[in-house]
Amino acid sequence: MRVLMVAPPGAGKGTQATVIANHFDIPHIATGDLLRDHVARDTELGRAVRAHLDRGELVPDAIITTMIREALVAARSAGGGYVLDGVPRTMQQARAIYEIGLELGMTADVALHLQADDEELLRRLRARAVVERRSDDTEDVMRHRLRVYYEVTHPIIAWYRQRGILISIDAMRPAKDVAHDIIDALEAKQRTMTRTEASEAPPTVAGEGWPVDRAT
Repeated sequence: MRVLMVAPPGAGKGTQATVIANHFDIPHIATGDLLRDHVARDTELGRAVRAHLDRGELVPDAIITTMIREALVAARSAGGGYVLDGVPRTMQQARAIYEIGLELGMTADVALHLQADDEELLRRLRARAVVERRSDDTEDVMRHRLRVYYEVTHPIIAWYRQRGILISIDAMRPAKDVAHDIIDALEAKQRTMTRTEASEAPPTVAGEGWPVDRAT
């Protein structure tokens, strides 16, 4: 199972990505964690990340996609599944990740869209700011993050819908109820994928593994 998480801040994508990873026994690729890990290990990528953060700049897409490529290569060696949390945030990132997936034979099976209204998202963000003691997460900052999501990230949803991989889940309910619906939807998708793969497999001659030549 290969899943991309698409959700506004406060929708619970990190929590649900962990549930998905544990249920399907696949890597949880959280871009924020990867960035912090590279910085902590002082890798070449980490030094590039730190330089941008020190200047108060966003981490460029080129660095993000390089990091994602490394993570997907590692996921491929671990079985090929993954749940990607934190990107894409822009259409450019979405297309870059798709190209990487094509190259590695690891394009996403599902783009999981968590839906919640703005007031609920703001309530959750306020609560998280208190728990995590994030004094920089002011009301203005929270509302700005939501505006950026709708302007920059939200349009990606239509693209995933056109590709036929979008699954939308109501994230307004308690986390355990949301998780239950997510797992049900992903398992249904997995069954559909398995049936499709089976129906597309070429018929073989018993014991030989060669395609049957129906003309003979």
